[in-house]
Amino acid sequence: MIYSVTCPQLWADRFDGSLEDVFELQDTVAVSVAGVIEPTLQAAEIRRSSERPTSDLTAYDLYLRALPHVTAPERDRLAHAFDLLRRAIERDPHYGPALAQTAYYHYQLDLHGWADNRQQNRCKSINLARQALRCAPDDPEVLAHAAHVLGYFDEDLDAAIALVDRALVLNPSYANGWYWSGVVRNWVGRPDLALEHFATFLRLSPRERFPFYLTAIGIALFFDRRFDEAAAKLRESLERFPNHAATYRVLASCYAHMGRLDEAREVIEQLRTITPVVVPSRLPWRNPSHRELFLSGLRLAAGEAA
Repeated sequence: MIYSVTCPQLWADRFDGSLEDVFELQDTVAVSVAGVIEPTLQAAEIRRSSERPTSDLTAYDLYLRALPHVTAPERDRLAHAFDLLRRAIERDPHYGPALAQTAYYHYQLDLHGWADNRQQNRCKSINLARQALRCAPDDPEVLAHAAHVLGYFDEDLDAAIALVDRALVLNPSYANGWYWSGVVRNWVGRPDLALEHFATFLRLSPRERFPFYLTAIGIALFFDRRFDEAAAKLRESLERFPNHAATYRVLASCYAHMGRLDEAREVIEQLRTITPVVVPSRLPWRNPSHRELFLSGLRLAAGEAA
């Protein structure tokens, strides 16, 4: 009996024979299996080919070349990713994953404070995410990235959760989908659920991970008021990526709530070497008590200068 990876039965049969004829029996079984499953596998390959996000191999190559750079915390690498994605979309304007990654690129510009015009950049990101959803409504990667972009830019968070949940229904083993789901849960005020989803992400992706996953986990621990654990994750994140302003802000607030004001102020001084903006104008967290927890600690750490 043979099953496909999605479990429907493909072949079953019964054969009678003696051990003396075992090699002949093997040949008979092999021929029978091949005759039955070959058309099924061929049909599956045809279906998979027809569902490919693009038929333009050059566009696909450009997209693959962009992937290592689109999550990078360096501005020049992000610019390189954008150029590759732009060229991919020029070749195939309906290439859903490339559109979704370009939407994510514009999110990155806002996150790091690199957008020349934040409102225009926001509109570009939202429009690209929606366009990606129209082009590839059943692609888990597209759904998860669109959920992240739309949730971050103050769109309907219930819709964002529905999108990322659908991505995980379509592919429960999609590690990055669990990461995005954890981030969105942080935004809606469910750090407990965020930590569960981050744990699934870590289990499914033991090697390749987003640059700032430790910061995301630290934020969830911070809002769960597990300050010691949060500070440890945030410090570890800064050891890997010492130029990420958001990590400094949460760590400073965390130290302030722990009563470690001298360390909190040292973190603020490090933050000011990266950006003059201590208290950001955009906060993705919708829970009022979480926003106040973050802001009160950050202002305490920064003193009158905040």
